[in-house]
Amino acid sequence: MSVARVTEIIASSSQSFEDAVEKGMQRAAKTLHNVRSGWVEGQKVLCDDNGNIKEFRVTLKVTFVLKD
Repeated sequence: MSVARVTEIIASSSQSFEDAVEKGMQRAAKTLHNVRSGWVEGQKVLCDDNGNIKEFRVTLKVTFVLKD
């Protein structure tokens, strides 16, 4: 029987939401072993004073399987 855990991370990118997701999942896999899935719980952008987007941010829920 496997036991999984879910952890929340926030990742950002100056390019796009998709890039932020990819960076977040890649970074999670460096620290967490047996990463199996992830889902985007939220998205937001940071803007400058003129309304131009400076940064895309995603809140991710990452699922990984615990070792026996």
